Amino acid sequence: MWKVVVLVPFALDAEGMQNRKDQLNAVTLGPDIQFDFRPVKAGPDLYDSWHDLAMADVSMFEAGCTAQADGYDALCIDTMSDSGANALRSVLDIPVISPARTTFSLMLMLGNKFGVLTQWDPWKKLYTKAASEMNLQNHLVGVESINTPPDVRNLLGGKEEVVFPKLREAGLRLVEKGAEAIVLGSTTMHQSAAYLAENLPVPVINPGPTTYKIAEALLSLKLTHSRISFPKPHSEKLGMLHAMQDGAAAWAEKNS
Repeated sequence: MWKVVVLVPFALDAEGMQNRKDQLNAVTLGPDIQFDFRPVKAGPDLYDSWHDLAMADVSMFEAGCTAQADGYDALCIDTMSDSGANALRSVLDIPVISPARTTFSLMLMLGNKFGVLTQWDPWKKLYTKAASEMNLQNHLVGVESINTPPDVRNLLGGKEEVVFPKLREAGLRLVEKGAEAIVLGSTTMHQSAAYLAENLPVPVINPGPTTYKIAEALLSLKLTHSRISFPKPHSEKLGMLHAMQDGAAAWAEKNS
């Protein structure tokens, strides 16, 4: 039985975590793979600025750095910011699958031009940054947003009748711009994926479930990241990392 840990980028309660786990319902996986979901100890609130993204890299790195020692065979990042992914690849030998890199790569198998459909304007920089790092600027026709602040605990639950049609309209704008496939810009949007797939004329890539299937494929193929691309540190200081996050969690509890 393969075990995969999914790193959730927020310190959520049981209901919030269940909304994340529900992403598993959107993909068919084999009987010999198990997914566990692990939240960060403390982290930023909205991933809306470079301030938040710097904190997110630390919080996600710390949450996942023991995954291999904890008996996991692969790790998935549950945010399109890909926070902590490169740092985790530097200390883990198991595959680390991040959704922006994964979905943008998959897009090239489905079409030549793609667009990103997102919920909130402040997230737009995440996708242009990822496209630039992957040299895909010429494939990205644009990012469309409905500019609705996220609810990281409840996600889109209870807002379907209002939000889903707005997302469809934004998706159609991407198609008009030349998008041949659309990537959902956040794992917090997963509840809209089935609706959009039925109501848009191009493939819609749902990032969270896509990473789970890629994790299964990499394990089947016995592949992981290259040590040339992601060398191990000469001086590992994971104890410092844990102390930083323990202190952050104590601060967050005191100031909640």
